[in-house]
Amino acid sequence: MLRRTIIAGGLAAGFALLSGTVAAQTMPPLPGFIRDQGQLRIGVRCDQPPYGFRGPDGGFAGVEVEMARQMAAWAFGSADKADLTCVTAENRIPQLNAKRVDLLIATLGVTPERARVIDFSDAYRWGGSDLLVKKDSPIHKLDDVRNRTVIMLRGTTQALWFDANMPGLNTLRLNTAADALQALLQGRGDAYAHDTATLVVIAARDPSLRLVGEQFAVSDAAVGVRKNEPEWMAWINAALARMKAENLYRTWIDKWIPAEIRPFYIEAHTAPKPAAR
Repeated sequence: MLRRTIIAGGLAAGFALLSGTVAAQTMPPLPGFIRDQGQLRIGVRCDQPPYGFRGPDGGFAGVEVEMARQMAAWAFGSADKADLTCVTAENRIPQLNAKRVDLLIATLGVTPERARVIDFSDAYRWGGSDLLVKKDSPIHKLDDVRNRTVIMLRGTTQALWFDANMPGLNTLRLNTAADALQALLQGRGDAYAHDTATLVVIAARDPSLRLVGEQFAVSDAAVGVRKNEPEWMAWINAALARMKAENLYRTWIDKWIPAEIRPFYIEAHTAPKPAAR
Protein backbone atom coordinates (compact mmCIF):
# COMPACT_ATOMS: atom_id res chain seq x y z
CA MET A 1 0.00 0.00 0.00
CA LEU A 2 2.80 2.40 0.93
CA ARG A 3 4.66 1.48 -2.27
CA ARG A 4 1.56 2.19 -4.38
CA THR A 5 1.14 5.55 -2.61
CA ILE A 6 4.76 6.49 -3.28
CA ILE A 7 4.47 5.46 -6.92
CA ALA A 8 1.20 7.36 -7.32
CA GLY A 9 2.74 10.43 -5.71
CA GLY A 10 5.77 10.17 -7.94
CA LEU A 11 3.61 9.87 -11.04
CA ALA A 12 1.52 12.87 -9.97
CA ALA A 13 4.65 14.94 -9.39
CA GLY A 14 6.02 13.82 -12.72
CA PHE A 15 2.85 14.77 -14.57
CA ALA A 16 2.79 18.14 -12.80
CA LEU A 17 6.40 18.77 -13.80
CA LEU A 18 5.69 17.67 -17.35
CA SER A 19 2.61 19.90 -17.47
CA GLY A 20 4.66 22.87 -16.27
CA THR A 21 7.35 22.11 -18.83
CA VAL A 22 4.79 21.90 -21.62
CA ALA A 23 3.23 25.20 -20.50
CA ALA A 24 6.65 26.85 -20.40
CA GLN A 25 7.47 25.53 -23.89
CA THR A 26 4.32 27.13 -25.31
CA MET A 27 5.70 30.57 -24.47
CA PRO A 28 7.14 32.22 -27.59
CA PRO A 29 10.71 33.52 -27.48
CA LEU A 30 11.40 36.89 -25.94
CA PRO A 31 12.21 39.61 -28.47
CA GLY A 32 15.90 40.42 -28.61
CA PHE A 33 15.65 43.89 -27.08
CA ILE A 34 13.95 42.49 -23.97
CA ARG A 35 16.28 39.49 -23.69
CA ASP A 36 19.36 41.75 -23.93
CA GLN A 37 18.12 43.95 -21.06
CA GLY A 38 18.03 40.96 -18.72
CA GLN A 39 14.99 42.35 -16.90
CA LEU A 40 11.44 43.54 -17.50
CA ARG A 41 10.86 47.27 -17.09
CA ILE A 42 7.21 47.50 -16.10
CA GLY A 43 4.98 50.45 -15.26
CA VAL A 44 2.54 49.74 -12.41
CA ARG A 45 0.23 51.85 -10.28
CA CYS A 46 1.20 52.76 -6.72
CA ASP A 47 -2.09 54.40 -5.70
CA GLN A 48 -4.69 51.90 -6.94
CA PRO A 49 -5.45 49.20 -4.36
CA PRO A 50 -5.93 46.31 -4.80
CA TYR A 51 -4.22 46.29 -8.22
CA GLY A 52 -1.12 48.38 -7.57
CA PHE A 53 -0.19 50.18 -4.36
CA ARG A 54 2.44 50.51 -1.66
CA GLY A 55 2.23 47.74 0.92
CA PRO A 56 2.77 48.07 4.69
CA ASP A 57 6.53 47.84 4.17
CA GLY A 58 6.52 50.52 1.48
CA GLY A 59 7.14 47.99 -1.28
CA PHE A 60 5.12 47.32 -4.40
CA ALA A 61 1.95 45.30 -3.78
CA GLY A 62 -1.27 44.24 -5.49
CA VAL A 63 -2.74 41.95 -8.12
CA GLU A 64 -1.13 43.69 -11.12
CA VAL A 65 2.21 43.82 -9.33
CA GLU A 66 1.95 40.04 -8.94
CA MET A 67 1.29 39.81 -12.68
CA ALA A 68 4.41 41.86 -13.38
CA ARG A 69 6.60 39.73 -11.15
CA GLN A 70 5.22 36.52 -12.63
CA MET A 71 6.10 37.71 -16.12
CA ALA A 72 9.64 38.45 -14.98
CA ALA A 73 9.90 34.97 -13.45
CA TRP A 74 8.81 33.35 -16.72
CA ALA A 75 11.07 35.59 -18.79
CA PHE A 76 14.25 35.47 -16.69
CA GLY A 77 13.73 32.86 -14.00
CA SER A 78 13.26 35.30 -11.11
CA ALA A 79 10.49 37.65 -9.97
CA ASP A 80 13.29 40.00 -8.88
CA LYS A 81 13.96 40.69 -12.56
CA ALA A 82 10.86 42.90 -12.60
CA ASP A 83 12.12 46.50 -12.61
CA LEU A 84 8.95 48.26 -11.43
CA THR A 85 8.19 51.95 -11.95
CA CYS A 86 5.25 53.84 -10.41
CA VAL A 87 3.12 55.46 -13.09
CA THR A 88 0.02 57.64 -12.86
CA ALA A 89 -3.06 57.72 -15.06
CA GLU A 90 -1.70 60.80 -16.81
CA ASN A 91 1.96 59.85 -17.33
CA ARG A 92 1.77 56.09 -17.96
CA ILE A 93 1.43 56.22 -21.77
CA PRO A 94 4.12 58.93 -22.14
CA GLN A 95 6.43 56.81 -19.95
CA LEU A 96 5.84 53.82 -22.23
CA ASN A 97 6.33 55.68 -25.49
CA ALA A 98 9.45 57.41 -24.14
CA LYS A 99 10.87 53.89 -23.54
CA ARG A 100 11.27 54.37 -19.81
CA VAL A 101 9.21 51.19 -19.38
CA ASP A 102 8.50 48.39 -21.86
CA LEU A 103 4.95 47.51 -20.81
CA LEU A 104 2.16 48.86 -18.64
CA ILE A 105 0.20 46.70 -16.20
CA ALA A 106 -1.44 49.73 -14.72
CA THR A 107 -5.28 49.56 -14.52
CA LEU A 108 -5.23 50.51 -18.19
CA GLY A 109 -8.66 50.52 -19.85
CA VAL A 110 -8.90 49.90 -23.58
CA THR A 111 -10.25 52.96 -25.40
CA PRO A 112 -10.17 54.06 -29.06
CA GLU A 113 -8.25 57.20 -28.09
CA ARG A 114 -5.48 55.21 -26.42
CA ALA A 115 -5.42 52.61 -29.19
CA ARG A 116 -4.31 55.33 -31.59
CA VAL A 117 -1.01 55.79 -29.70
CA ILE A 118 -0.28 52.36 -28.12
CA ASP A 119 -1.18 48.72 -28.70
CA PHE A 120 -3.18 46.63 -26.25
CA SER A 121 -2.77 42.99 -25.27
CA ASP A 122 -5.66 40.60 -24.92
CA ALA A 123 -7.93 41.71 -22.07
CA TYR A 124 -7.34 40.04 -18.70
CA ARG A 125 -10.38 41.56 -16.92
CA TRP A 126 -13.02 44.23 -17.35
CA GLY A 127 -13.28 47.35 -15.29
CA GLY A 128 -16.28 49.54 -14.55
CA SER A 129 -16.57 53.02 -13.10
CA ASP A 130 -18.68 54.38 -10.28
CA LEU A 131 -19.04 57.43 -8.08
CA LEU A 132 -17.96 57.67 -4.44
CA VAL A 133 -19.90 60.15 -2.31
CA LYS A 134 -20.43 60.98 1.33
CA LYS A 135 -23.04 58.85 3.08
CA ASP A 136 -25.58 61.70 3.34
CA SER A 137 -25.02 62.99 -0.21
CA PRO A 138 -28.11 63.80 -2.33
CA ILE A 139 -26.40 62.07 -5.27
CA HIS A 140 -28.10 58.71 -5.88
CA LYS A 141 -27.64 58.25 -9.62
CA LEU A 142 -25.18 59.35 -12.25
CA ASP A 143 -27.30 62.16 -13.64
CA ASP A 144 -27.47 63.80 -10.20
CA VAL A 145 -23.95 65.20 -10.72
CA ARG A 146 -24.85 67.47 -13.65
CA ASN A 147 -24.93 70.63 -11.53
CA ARG A 148 -22.24 69.56 -9.09
CA THR A 149 -18.45 69.13 -9.00
CA VAL A 150 -17.00 65.72 -9.83
CA ILE A 151 -13.46 64.84 -8.78
CA MET A 152 -11.48 62.60 -11.14
CA LEU A 153 -7.92 61.83 -12.18
CA ARG A 154 -6.35 63.31 -15.28
CA GLY A 155 -6.04 60.95 -18.22
CA THR A 156 -8.49 58.34 -16.93
CA THR A 157 -11.34 56.47 -18.59
CA GLN A 158 -13.71 58.43 -16.35
CA ALA A 159 -12.35 61.78 -17.56
CA LEU A 160 -12.80 60.68 -21.18
CA TRP A 161 -16.34 59.46 -20.47
CA PHE A 162 -17.49 62.67 -18.80
CA ASP A 163 -15.93 64.80 -21.55
CA ALA A 164 -17.91 62.83 -24.13
CA ASN A 165 -21.18 62.37 -22.23
CA MET A 166 -21.50 65.40 -19.95
CA PRO A 167 -19.60 68.23 -21.66
CA GLY A 168 -19.41 71.34 -19.57
CA LEU A 169 -19.56 69.44 -16.29
CA ASN A 170 -17.69 71.14 -13.45
CA THR A 171 -14.74 68.88 -12.65
CA LEU A 172 -11.74 68.87 -10.37
CA ARG A 173 -8.91 66.90 -12.01
CA LEU A 174 -6.07 65.66 -9.85
CA ASN A 175 -3.05 63.38 -10.25
CA THR A 176 -3.45 60.62 -7.67
CA ALA A 177 -6.20 58.62 -6.01
CA ALA A 178 -4.98 59.82 -2.60
CA ASP A 179 -5.38 63.46 -3.68
CA ALA A 180 -8.85 62.75 -5.07
CA LEU A 181 -10.06 61.04 -1.90
CA GLN A 182 -8.70 63.87 0.24
CA ALA A 183 -10.52 66.40 -1.94
CA LEU A 184 -13.80 64.52 -1.49
CA LEU A 185 -13.37 64.32 2.29
CA GLN A 186 -12.55 68.04 2.42
CA GLY A 187 -15.71 68.90 0.47
CA ARG A 188 -13.86 70.31 -2.54
CA GLY A 189 -16.10 68.21 -4.76
CA ASP A 190 -19.40 66.37 -4.48
CA ALA A 191 -18.42 63.00 -5.98
CA TYR A 192 -15.24 61.12 -6.85
CA ALA A 193 -15.35 59.22 -10.16
CA HIS A 194 -12.95 56.32 -10.51
CA ASP A 195 -12.61 52.60 -11.22
CA THR A 196 -15.19 50.67 -9.23
CA ALA A 197 -12.44 48.27 -8.18
CA THR A 198 -10.64 51.08 -6.34
CA LEU A 199 -13.76 52.70 -4.90
CA VAL A 200 -15.04 49.40 -3.47
CA VAL A 201 -11.90 49.18 -1.32
CA ILE A 202 -12.21 52.78 -0.10
CA ALA A 203 -15.92 52.45 0.75
CA ALA A 204 -15.29 49.22 2.67
CA ARG A 205 -12.72 51.01 4.84
CA ASP A 206 -14.65 54.22 5.47
CA PRO A 207 -18.29 53.96 6.65
CA SER A 208 -18.79 57.69 6.07
CA LEU A 209 -18.67 57.07 2.30
CA ARG A 210 -20.79 55.04 -0.13
CA LEU A 211 -20.92 54.09 -3.78
CA VAL A 212 -23.69 55.48 -5.97
CA GLY A 213 -23.94 52.07 -7.60
CA GLU A 214 -24.56 52.99 -11.25
CA GLN A 215 -21.86 51.51 -13.47
CA PHE A 216 -20.57 53.57 -16.40
CA ALA A 217 -17.55 53.62 -18.71
CA VAL A 218 -17.06 49.87 -18.55
CA SER A 219 -14.03 48.78 -20.56
CA ASP A 220 -11.59 45.92 -20.89
CA ALA A 221 -8.32 46.18 -18.96
CA ALA A 222 -5.21 45.13 -20.85
CA VAL A 223 -1.44 45.44 -20.91
CA GLY A 224 -0.15 48.44 -22.83
CA VAL A 225 2.71 48.04 -25.31
CA ARG A 226 4.32 50.42 -27.77
CA LYS A 227 3.10 50.37 -31.35
CA ASN A 228 4.57 47.83 -33.77
CA GLU A 229 6.25 45.38 -31.36
CA PRO A 230 4.52 42.14 -32.52
CA GLU A 231 7.01 39.69 -30.98
CA TRP A 232 6.74 41.37 -27.63
CA MET A 233 2.94 41.43 -27.85
CA ALA A 234 2.86 37.71 -28.70
CA TRP A 235 4.94 36.91 -25.60
CA ILE A 236 2.73 39.05 -23.34
CA ASN A 237 -0.47 37.47 -24.67
CA ALA A 238 1.00 34.01 -24.09
CA ALA A 239 1.88 35.00 -20.52
CA LEU A 240 -1.66 36.29 -19.88
CA ALA A 241 -3.15 33.08 -21.28
CA ARG A 242 -0.88 31.04 -19.01
CA MET A 243 -1.91 33.06 -15.96
CA LYS A 244 -5.54 32.29 -16.73
CA ALA A 245 -4.88 28.59 -17.45
CA GLU A 246 -3.01 28.19 -14.16
CA ASN A 247 -5.72 30.10 -12.23
CA LEU A 248 -3.16 32.55 -10.87
CA TYR A 249 -5.56 35.49 -10.80
CA ARG A 250 -7.63 33.79 -8.11
CA THR A 251 -4.50 33.17 -6.04
CA TRP A 252 -3.56 36.84 -6.21
CA ILE A 253 -7.11 38.03 -5.51
CA ASP A 254 -7.21 35.84 -2.40
CA LYS A 255 -3.85 37.26 -1.31
CA TRP A 256 -4.60 40.96 -1.67
CA ILE A 257 -8.35 41.43 -1.36
CA PRO A 258 -10.46 41.05 1.81
CA ALA A 259 -12.97 38.20 1.65
CA GLU A 260 -16.03 40.45 2.04
CA ILE A 261 -15.33 42.35 -1.22
CA ARG A 262 -13.58 39.55 -3.11
CA PRO A 263 -16.59 38.44 -5.25
CA PHE A 264 -16.52 41.68 -7.26
CA TYR A 265 -12.93 41.12 -8.34
CA ILE A 266 -13.43 37.45 -9.13
CA GLU A 267 -16.35 38.41 -11.37
CA ALA A 268 -14.25 41.04 -13.15
CA HIS A 269 -11.74 38.35 -14.13
CA THR A 270 -14.20 35.58 -14.98
CA ALA A 271 -17.64 36.92 -15.98
CA PRO A 272 -18.59 38.61 -19.27
CA LYS A 273 -18.30 42.37 -19.37
CA PRO A 274 -21.61 43.93 -18.22
CA ALA A 275 -23.63 46.45 -20.16
CA ALA A 276 -23.45 49.98 -18.77
CA ARG A 277 -23.68 53.62 -19.78
